[in-house]
Amino acid sequence: MLVLLPPSEGKATAGRGRPVALDGLSLPGLTAARAAVLDELVALCSADEDKAAEVLGLSPGLRGEVAKNAGLRTAPAMPAGRLYTGVLYDALDVASLDTAARRRAQQSVLVFSGLWGAVRLGDRIPAYRCSMAVRLPGLGGLAAYWKPFMDEVMPEAAGSGLVLDLRSSAYASAWKPRGEVARRTATVRVLQVSVVDGVEKRTVVSHFNKATKGRLVRALLTAGARPRTPDALAATLRDLGYTLDHTPGDPRLDVLVTEV
Repeated sequence: MLVLLPPSEGKATAGRGRPVALDGLSLPGLTAARAAVLDELVALCSADEDKAAEVLGLSPGLRGEVAKNAGLRTAPAMPAGRLYTGVLYDALDVASLDTAARRRAQQSVLVFSGLWGAVRLGDRIPAYRCSMAVRLPGLGGLAAYWKPFMDEVMPEAAGSGLVLDLRSSAYASAWKPRGEVARRTATVRVLQVSVVDGVEKRTVVSHFNKATKGRLVRALLTAGARPRTPDALAATLRDLGYTLDHTPGDPRLDVLVTEV
């Protein structure tokens, strides 16, 4: 099973440590593409703070991220599983997984990134600010930039098992499974269920969505689950205590929750 996650805007900062080594990251087919994005991002943030803040879509309170980006080549790096914070990653809580589940996480989770393309949880990277929605002056929109490179490396990364795609729309646009891989790709939507005046309502709520997806991945890793199809995933999640709305044969699963 391969799990695809979005990154988080919130990131921890390493106090000390070696800087990123591009040739040491997973998916080595992305090395040259990563170097190109890193070069342009560092150059942009080193030259003109105002322009960089505009390109990156930073509010006045986040202007300090420009200087951090300018120093990415020498900034201390840490494993992506510790770097990414926020609701989804707090719920996943990789650090507290048992040894076997943590090993599965290292092998089966890929985090998509505007700067790095995609990384595994054990890949050491520095804190950065560059979403997939950014349009760099020289490279253009990052989702479109990454797409041909992802098309090259992702079929092999997907292996022969289930692909569980939990990415947000901006990151999903950087790679869309096709052909045989698409047929074994499942997506999950989290719906909050409430009853208003006796009528059930189902709504998408960001916090519920992120927290539930983090816990869902944690449960699958802890259980050592290896579903190979969306239908098998639905059966596994029900066994793990989740309430689903799913039609057999449909790659889309709705997970129904009433509380975070």
